[in-house]
Amino acid sequence: MKALKYTTETVLITGASSGLGVEFARRLAARGANLVLVARREGRLQALAELLEASYGIKAIALAKDLAVPGAGTELQAELDARDITVTSLINNAGFANYTRFTEVEPRNLHNEIAVNIDALVELTRAYLPRFLERASGFLVNVSSIAAMQPSPGMAAYGASKAFVLNFTEALWAENRHCGVRILALCPGPTDTEFFHVAGSEKADGGMKRMEPEAVVTDCLKTLEKKSPPPSRVVGTSNGVLSSLPGFLPRRVVANAMRLKMDM
Repeated sequence: MKALKYTTETVLITGASSGLGVEFARRLAARGANLVLVARREGRLQALAELLEASYGIKAIALAKDLAVPGAGTELQAELDARDITVTSLINNAGFANYTRFTEVEPRNLHNEIAVNIDALVELTRAYLPRFLERASGFLVNVSSIAAMQPSPGMAAYGASKAFVLNFTEALWAENRHCGVRILALCPGPTDTEFFHVAGSEKADGGMKRMEPEAVVTDCLKTLEKKSPPPSRVVGTSNGVLSSLPGFLPRRVVANAMRLKMDM
């Protein structure tokens, strides 16, 4: 597979107004990539776009979009096409959780969680992956989580959505392994971002030490830049060990252990 040349890339990043999204934008801009930054908070996006353009001499476009709205991904693609903006790579980073028992999650919040974590990710992947394959270049990064490796009491829908992202992305990797496009499911552990505020509890980290966004993105880019990237990457040695344990234990033991860990 050809080496990545960021200066020829225009990367669409969702969830780009905070956390991992901001860090991905900074790192890619520093490497010379142009960016399309997508999130709901227009003010933050515009400020970030202006900063990156001034700092690195790249082009950064800020587009405020609520990905929980049905058809938002298709609408986004149509808007970019109308502006003759060719997206060459995609980072599906947007996602959030509701930390509480499933029966206590407001139906609207649950709907939005699934819409952002799964529906928008699939829609954008379907919109852009064929174009990447036609050019036989670029990359697709779908942000999953170590929550994908086992049930997540207290964040039942979130863990399930990330399991979907992991399996979906690995399947795409297998389908298109020799087509010139790098496809990666990124599985970080708890990371020091606004995730916990949005989820509604600091306990959503299960008592685990949180990683810094810089470390997660560094690991992701190193993995992506390999000559033959794997279909998925668990970030952090300890996270890798913990993620492997469910494969050696009965499912009921794992589920109950996670219930205790998540204080449910």
